[in-house]
Amino acid sequence: MSFIWLPNELYPKNQGTFYNPLGENKPNGNYTVCRVSKKYSFDSMVSCLEITFSADTACLIKINGEIIARGPAYSGGDFLNNDKPRSDYYSLSLKYVPNTSEVEIESIVRMMPYHLSDYSRGQGGFYLSGRAYLENGKITEIKSDDSWDIELLKSYTSPRFFDNTVKKEPRLRAEIKEDIWKPQCAPIPPCTLERLSSHTFLVEGGKSLKKTIEYDKIHACYLTLRAKVYGKAKISIYSFEADERTYAFGGIIEGQDTYYGLELNSLGGYDIEIANEGEGNAEIEVIFDSSFFPIDTCAKSTVSDGELNDLMAVCRHTLKYCRQLHHLDSPKHSEPLACVGDYYIEMLMTQFSYGDFRLCRFDLERIARTMVDADGRLFHTTYSLIWVNMIYEYYMITGDKSLLEACKAALDLLLKRFDGYIGENGLIETPPDYMFVDWLFPDNISTHHPPKALGQGCLNMFYFGALNSAEKIYTILGFSEMAKVQGIKANALKKSILTYLYDKEKGLFFEGLNTKTPDNMLWQYLPQNVEKRYYRRHTNILGCYFGIFDKSKCQELLETIYNDSSLGEVQPYFMHFWLDAIYRNGLSKKYTLPLLELWKKSIKECPKGLVEGFYLPEPTYKFDHSHAWGGTPLYSLPMALCGLEILEPGYKKIKLKPQLLDLDFAKIEIPTPYGIILVDINKNGAKITAPSEITIVD
Repeated sequence: MSFIWLPNELYPKNQGTFYNPLGENKPNGNYTVCRVSKKYSFDSMVSCLEITFSADTACLIKINGEIIARGPAYSGGDFLNNDKPRSDYYSLSLKYVPNTSEVEIESIVRMMPYHLSDYSRGQGGFYLSGRAYLENGKITEIKSDDSWDIELLKSYTSPRFFDNTVKKEPRLRAEIKEDIWKPQCAPIPPCTLERLSSHTFLVEGGKSLKKTIEYDKIHACYLTLRAKVYGKAKISIYSFEADERTYAFGGIIEGQDTYYGLELNSLGGYDIEIANEGEGNAEIEVIFDSSFFPIDTCAKSTVSDGELNDLMAVCRHTLKYCRQLHHLDSPKHSEPLACVGDYYIEMLMTQFSYGDFRLCRFDLERIARTMVDADGRLFHTTYSLIWVNMIYEYYMITGDKSLLEACKAALDLLLKRFDGYIGENGLIETPPDYMFVDWLFPDNISTHHPPKALGQGCLNMFYFGALNSAEKIYTILGFSEMAKVQGIKANALKKSILTYLYDKEKGLFFEGLNTKTPDNMLWQYLPQNVEKRYYRRHTNILGCYFGIFDKSKCQELLETIYNDSSLGEVQPYFMHFWLDAIYRNGLSKKYTLPLLELWKKSIKECPKGLVEGFYLPEPTYKFDHSHAWGGTPLYSLPMALCGLEILEPGYKKIKLKPQLLDLDFAKIEIPTPYGIILVDINKNGAKITAPSEITIVD
């Protein structure tokens, strides 16, 4: 395996970079973009190319001038430990049919992490290997080595800026580099690249142009810009989702040239400004290609309420563009895999839409690797516990036991770590943080990283749920003693929660104790505790979600949660747990549609995508509108309508309890490993059609 890059002797300043934008140690990113290429002439037509490629940090692959893939697959990562390289690095594989005997392979490679999800080994490099299958029966090996050409593209002066007036560098032979990456082949394909739009702008000499292009939905896109300028032109492009503009491209171009963007854009539209400083015309073609994880199946549920259909369509669309080479919180933020709460909801949305869990499985494995590397630690403590529930629910949906086996080492470390957070009262008392709860600011205190009085209740509830899931996982894997230990811990924790965090007089949980946090534990994401006792919806919702009481008592508590507005607001992310709590406790008919009214309002305000929150946490914050964590209606509404319960993993045996709520009709499609389940409900009853491999019980 040969990684290649610029010769060190000629380009000593373009060899290394920092590991991740979140790291503290990044004095100089050494932003560098190169073109690597090789022409092959075969003695017969090529019937198929099979290639595997990787790069540090990002690249696109062109074959005979056509962009066919972008990569590599991300390592995943966390908001912690970014001043050293991740232990995992990945390549991607693909097949391509060139229908010619002449093949030119070209890659544009960026060295330097830009998005939060980008990771580097600290050294520029590109790798490709594969085979050309010829029509005459021959097979020819192809690979990157020092016979490839490489060229430093100095016109790429900084991220998203292009200036081709700078002096060009010569094409040279590439230099082979030590393989510090050792990439594993990612178990996912490259993303699908699909032309969204192409607009050509003609500007006469000495004149300027300003233009706005708007789309009906928000897309995740890469930019290609082709210019023919008789003189010099200055170009600026600003993307927007709804209203806030984001810098997407700036350029100074003379003559004819092409810019290939290597950064993902979240695009609801764009503003372009062109100043033609020459005497001749400037012709600028702006191309945006959308990117998304390949789609083989797309299940769609429909109901008699058109606004709910519109809502589910926006949820499905947003999920589509958050499924990249790992799930994203949003294409605008492109955060690392640390945001497990987002990806848990996206997994459940996939259950009622695309039905393809390859990306989900890969995410769960990468999160597990991150935890193993960090002795069971993730930046968000609640999210690390959600990961436990997520791997169990993944197993129940897919029947894939091997994922549980692959994650066991991380699970062991995580549970051992949380054992160390338990205080004398049996509650989690000494965690590194209580985040994430919700995107709210009661009394100007952030519940992103709350003090104990606003976070302890939720963290303990998530821990209770994780212990119950861990007990099931260890049982499935045959570790009966370990399973028994988790059950004992869950029962002890439940007793402590009811003893110390439940107010019997009010019939409510409060959000946490008011005891002082030791000074040696305080840091940016664990503020000093406050004296006020908070009664809010969040811990109470989780109590019902995880079934800390029997169903009848949970129903009483859910009635209080719904009717008592003094318990505060809930953002789209946490609404998932509220909707699932009412489903689990038999109150879907009463509360599902009323809770979905909040989404109807937000979709009317911005039908292009899902807004990050219903309520501004503070006046200066700007929500994005491509945030899939708000897409739970795509899961919660079909779930409430069909009453699905998976009794045996992988849909081998299920239970369905269809109900109309207050709708006139509903048609629910559920993709399974065996095909689509169709639940057709009207006022006369329900008709269920399912693959023969699935047993449905009453």
